[in-house]
Amino acid sequence: SIIDPILAGFTETGARVLDPTYSVNVLCNFFYSFASTFAVIGCCWYVTDKIVEPRLKKSMPIDVAQQDESSETLTAKETKAFKVANYSMLALVAVVVALMVPENSLFRAPDGSLTSPQAPAMQVIVPLLLVFFALPGLVYGFVSQRFQSAKDVTKSMENITASLISFIVFAFFCAQFLYCFGKSNIGSLIALSGAEALKAINLPGQVTILGVILLTACLNLIITSASSKWAILAPVLVPMLMAVGLSPELTQAAFRISDSAVNVSTPMFAFYPLIISYMQRYSSQSGIGTLVSMMVPYSIGLLVTLTAMLYLFWGLDIPLGFNSGYTYG
Repeated sequence: SIIDPILAGFTETGARVLDPTYSVNVLCNFFYSFASTFAVIGCCWYVTDKIVEPRLKKSMPIDVAQQDESSETLTAKETKAFKVANYSMLALVAVVVALMVPENSLFRAPDGSLTSPQAPAMQVIVPLLLVFFALPGLVYGFVSQRFQSAKDVTKSMENITASLISFIVFAFFCAQFLYCFGKSNIGSLIALSGAEALKAINLPGQVTILGVILLTACLNLIITSASSKWAILAPVLVPMLMAVGLSPELTQAAFRISDSAVNVSTPMFAFYPLIISYMQRYSSQSGIGTLVSMMVPYSIGLLVTLTAMLYLFWGLDIPLGFNSGYTYG
């Protein structure tokens, strides 16, 4: 997803507190994330079918007076626009693949690899994602006639940017924090002190990673933005666990488990107002408490499922992603 390059950047910054030459592949958790998709689907189905839905049928019947918009269909123009947008994305995929296949491709590293951190394909992943999202969106907008001119595109971008203002403000102050944190060498001191404490306790690596998952889950109740949390945690956790032999990629995977599982159970989640507004279409009396009580079973189920998946990968020594291992040093 688009969050992978952001998290990998923070992970690499944290790793370089101890090892200035360390590089983190943007797709370092790709295999684990892909496999977890199917586990998440199964978990959410079970929680919905066996826990949440039976309880809702008794405690929160649907308001028949509330308008159900789920039966609304796309217009012929929107259907056509959707098809054309999909075709444009497929064409773009074909072009990119055709450019990457040749052995002398500009997307390859000097050794011919497409997935090493030195490969241009990995270094331009963010611009590629931008194009992959922007092109179908523009095609859909113009074919469906929601966009009549470049002014409409600009207006749409302004609306989206307005929703990111809080993150931009946070990112500004976060950048100052990271700079001061790096210059002060506090990260190195905390990492080394924490590593000594971990060595003294002599906990197995599996227990240490479980601690990271639980710590992130608690912090996620207050800070729901993945990039904001990892910007704070990575400079401390990554080098600290590297010092006891656990790889940065493994630490990032442990962080992502809690980040994805707990978000929907905290009212601090940025999309809570939107979720509640949709929920009230079917039950006008529902609110924050109703939503939290419905989502907690999902959070518990996802925490258990994703943690089990991580330990399964670890036990079978399946790579978490490209250029990714479980140990350091």
